[in-house]
Amino acid sequence: MTVAERVNALRSLLHEKNIHAYIITSTDPHMSEYVPDRWTTRQWLSGFTGSAGTLVITQEKAGLWTDSRYFLQAETQLEGSGIELFKMGTAGTPTQNEWLSGELPINPNVGFDGTCFSVAQTRELKNKLGDLGINIIEEFDLVNEIWENRPELPNKPIFDHEVCYSGQTRYSKLLKIRKQMEECECNFHFVASLDDVAWIFNIRGNDIDYNPLALAYAIIGIESATLYLSEDQISNDLIQKLAEDEIYIADYGQIFSDLDKIPGSASVLLDVNRTNLNAFYSISANIVERENPSQLLKSIKNDVEIEGMKNAMKKDGTALTQFYYWLEENIGKTKITELTVMNKLKEFRSLQQDFKGESFGTIAGYKDHGAHPHYSTTPESDVEIKAEGLLLIDSGAQYLDGTTDITRTIPMGELNEEEKTDFTLVLKGMIQLAMAKFPKGTRGCNLDILARQALWNQGKNYGHGTGHGVGCFMNVHEGPQSIRQEIKDQALLAGMITSDEPGFYREGFYGIRHENLILCCPEETTQFGEFLNFETITLCHFETKGIICELLTPEERKWLNNYHQKVYDELSPELDESHQNWLKEKTKAI
Repeated sequence: MTVAERVNALRSLLHEKNIHAYIITSTDPHMSEYVPDRWTTRQWLSGFTGSAGTLVITQEKAGLWTDSRYFLQAETQLEGSGIELFKMGTAGTPTQNEWLSGELPINPNVGFDGTCFSVAQTRELKNKLGDLGINIIEEFDLVNEIWENRPELPNKPIFDHEVCYSGQTRYSKLLKIRKQMEECECNFHFVASLDDVAWIFNIRGNDIDYNPLALAYAIIGIESATLYLSEDQISNDLIQKLAEDEIYIADYGQIFSDLDKIPGSASVLLDVNRTNLNAFYSISANIVERENPSQLLKSIKNDVEIEGMKNAMKKDGTALTQFYYWLEENIGKTKITELTVMNKLKEFRSLQQDFKGESFGTIAGYKDHGAHPHYSTTPESDVEIKAEGLLLIDSGAQYLDGTTDITRTIPMGELNEEEKTDFTLVLKGMIQLAMAKFPKGTRGCNLDILARQALWNQGKNYGHGTGHGVGCFMNVHEGPQSIRQEIKDQALLAGMITSDEPGFYREGFYGIRHENLILCCPEETTQFGEFLNFETITLCHFETKGIICELLTPEERKWLNNYHQKVYDELSPELDESHQNWLKEKTKAI
């Protein structure tokens, strides 16, 4: 079926069941960013392949809401579908709830799949459409009725993430969580988010592309815990190890009935942003709502994790050096396209010890493709890269000891003054944030201006956040901290690892983004309190031929020269002589 035929088939079901609007999110029953193929529902129905977006189908109209990262991509992919694109955050664009309030009658029936809608989302929907007397119908997965040959649940092996990588036993993690359960007088803690389950129980899997996670729920009691997953995925040896810590296995599909069995006199701790509605409705016990304790606990890396992340950066930097050497040596001599870049970069990384895959789909945007912040190359969009213009490469890898995420923008030939200016302004912002010193308690929104100020001074800006948390052999996007303009209460704390990635995009011409990962560290304690700073842990050179040195302050130039010396010192022992000499030239002081 075409996209239009799928939408019409869904509309037929809406008329049949007297549903006035149906909402399809981009997530799964675990509120994941990246989802198994079975839950790529919004993508299947709309044809839009971006990782973020919400689709709303009414009996007459259809709309898709997504953010600035995907505007250009969505315009292309929705063309001819009959689905209207709504650009979130732009002047005059209604939210999906505002749009619905103008499209729906009084006392409308609004439907969605309750296993893929969070409690918090449901409450927001009811609040925004309260004047209409909205009736929620969450029991129907209508897309399932029209999706022929829908993918089955993933069922790949689960493995133990050993203490030599995690730095903490699962027992010690459970003790910390149970302490917080006791503080809020809870007998049980329900965990639905896959990264929380993986971190708490020191397990990893392969059920989702790019994220080393297994499809699982957990119920943690005061003395024991139960993991809900497919027993076919887990070895008897690991089952025995888990049992030694009073952790038991139950079937994945059993979770809702077991939640229903929790005594009404008990109290259950859960996170309404990470719990699906059907799970919430299954619980008759008293519910205590708060963020999963593991969110903050796992964001603060211990010494073993920090050392592992730094080791992963060294391996990644070695692979990147080999890749960029190869690119420079071969450009103009053989045909190289965006897909070639993606495949070759993965090939070099795969040669590194404990490589487990990419941490997200590589963005290789040449010239105007780089102006799409989350551009995804397809065979249809693939273009040849030549010895001219700018090439933006945003990529990352998963190693047993850490997760990487790095962006470099490469001048493939001589740049004009405008290109060099933009290149340098973005770099200035990245360096300014990397050099920040700030008091304990500072939030990411307080520091975001450091990355934007050089651009703002020229009347320029970018539409995405500046930094996100990064997991340790875990999700490349991790909370609860972030660095962005929007206010978020979570302070940046020692041990947190966050990206530093300002950008600038000229639609139709090029995109520029520079990204390193930064570790929050204690700096000093004075009579005015504790102060923190950042240590840059990514190891990869910047192409200095794109820089206008006069636009850098002496402090920024010193930072860059010191960083390049560190890159050379750390990576050169891992390289052969030709790569060493090449990197020596790339990292020489300016």
